[in-house]
Amino acid sequence: MELTVLGCHGGETPRHRSTSFVLDGALGIDAGATTSMLALEQQLQLDAVLVSHAHFDHVRDLATLADNRCQGATKPLVIAGTAFTIRALREHFFNNVLWPDFSQIPLVDAPGPTIVFQEIEPGAEATVAGFAVRPVLVSHTIESAGFVIERNGVAMAYSGDTGPTDRFWEVLSETPNLRAILQEVSFPDAYEWLARASGHHTPATLRDDLKKLRRRDVPVLLYHIKPSFQAEVERDLAALRNDDLQVLRLGDAFLL
Repeated sequence: MELTVLGCHGGETPRHRSTSFVLDGALGIDAGATTSMLALEQQLQLDAVLVSHAHFDHVRDLATLADNRCQGATKPLVIAGTAFTIRALREHFFNNVLWPDFSQIPLVDAPGPTIVFQEIEPGAEATVAGFAVRPVLVSHTIESAGFVIERNGVAMAYSGDTGPTDRFWEVLSETPNLRAILQEVSFPDAYEWLARASGHHTPATLRDDLKKLRRRDVPVLLYHIKPSFQAEVERDLAALRNDDLQVLRLGDAFLL
C-alpha cells in the first residue's frame, strides 16, 4: 500500500492542512484537505473516503469533492463510516441546507448518484473500495472510530481523533502484518487539561497509551498537531526518546 499525506495538522493556515490521507490513490481517509491538495484528475480516481467522525475538520472537503465529482466522475464516490457518522453527515452536512444532498444528485456523464453512503459496524470487518476495513471505537467528544485497513496481506492503522483509549491498542496488538500506525497527538504536555477536555492526546498521554501496544516493531506516524503548538509538541515528543515516532509533514509518502 502507498500512503500519501494530504493534510496532517489539527488546524488550518497557509502552511498547515487538516487531516486527510490517501491509500493507493483510491481510498481517502478523512477529508480535511482532499480537494485542497489533490488535482482534479486524482479526485476523480478516488473510489471511497473513510470518515472517522463528523467533526468539520475531517469532513469539510467532502463538499467540494462531491461537487467536482458530480461533473466529471464515472462512478459514485462511497462515503463510509459508522451509523452515527453517516447519520450526522446526512442530517447536518448533505442536508440541502448547508450543502446539497449529492446522494440524490446524479452524475452528469455516468449512471448513478454522485455519492453513496456505506455504514460500517464497529468491530466488524467490511470491504470498502477493495480494502478490508475494521472500525474500532476510540475516545473523543463525539463517536469517533479508528480503523485497521488491510490489502494484499499488508495492514495499517489509523487512530482517528482520540485521547487515551484501550480497545484500539488491543486490536492492534493482535493484528498481523501491521506496517504503520497513523496516530493523533494534538497538544503539548503543558496543555493536558485542554487535550483532556477536547478528547485528544499530548506526548505524555500518548507515551502511556503506547505501553498498551504489545509490540515494538511498528512505526508510529504522528498527525493532528495544532499549528499554534507545533514547536512545543515536537519538543515534548523529542524528550520521549522514542525512535518509532515520526511527525508527519505535508506531502510525505510511504510504501507500506
